[in-house]
Amino acid sequence: MEAKKIISVRNLVKNYGQFQAVKGISFDVMEGEIFGLLGPNGAGKSTTLEIIETLREKTSGEVIVDGLDLDKSPNEIKKVIGVQLQSSGYYPGLNLVQLVELFCGLYNRKVEPMGLLDMVNLRDKAKAKFKDLSGGQKQRFSVATTLINEPRIIFLDEPTTGLDPQARRSLWELVKNIRARGTTVIITTHYMDEAEYLCDRVAIIDSGKIVALDSPDQMIDKLLATGFERPREVKKANLEDVFIKLTGHSLREE
Repeated sequence: MEAKKIISVRNLVKNYGQFQAVKGISFDVMEGEIFGLLGPNGAGKSTTLEIIETLREKTSGEVIVDGLDLDKSPNEIKKVIGVQLQSSGYYPGLNLVQLVELFCGLYNRKVEPMGLLDMVNLRDKAKAKFKDLSGGQKQRFSVATTLINEPRIIFLDEPTTGLDPQARRSLWELVKNIRARGTTVIITTHYMDEAEYLCDRVAIIDSGKIVALDSPDQMIDKLLATGFERPREVKKANLEDVFIKLTGHSLREE
C-alpha cells in the first residue's frame, strides 16, 4: 500500500525585508515516518518548521498539513499537531501532574497524568517541580506534552541538545516508541548520528534551499559512489558506544 502524504510543502518562500530565508523549497512528509530537517544555523530549517506549525507567516507557497490548507485552516492544523516547547515555556513552580492538567485544560482534553508520565519514564517525578528536573527529564517531559492533544504529527526541535549519552539514547527510544503508536515525527538536529539512527528520510537545507532529500542510507551510498573515502578507516563503534558500554544504559538523574 502506498504511503500517504501527511505534509506537503510547495515552493515555500519566506522573506525578511530584502533577505530571503527560505527560497522556494518543496518536500513531502509521509504518514508514520520520522522525517529529519538538517542544516547549519541560519539555513532556514527553523523558519520552515515554524511556518508549518502556524507560528510564522509565509511570504508565498503552499503548505498542506493532514489535508488542511495552511491559508484556509490554520486553527484546524493546530488541532492535529504537537509542538515541543523550550524549557522557558513551562511554569517552573508547578509539578509535573499540575503541568499536565494545565495543558489538558488548554487543549480541552482529558488525559490521565500518570499514564502520560509512565510513557516517558517520569512517574517517580510526578510531584517534582519542573525547575528541579535534570536536563534529560525536562526534555522527556517536553516531548510528553506534545502528545496531550493526541496529535497526528509532532515537531521536535533539537530535542537532545545538551544531554549526556544515556539521556540522549533514552530520548531516541522515546521518539521511536511515539512513531510506533502511529504518530508522524518531524525532527531537527545538529547530530548526524541521531539523524542516521532515527530518521527514515532527511532533507538537508543550506542557505534556504534543499540540497539533498533521501534516506540516510541512500545519501551515504551516493557519496561513496563518487569515490569518497574517509582519511582513516571507520571503526564499527565510536567513543559514545564505549562510554555507554562502560557506564551502562540506565539514566542517572538526580
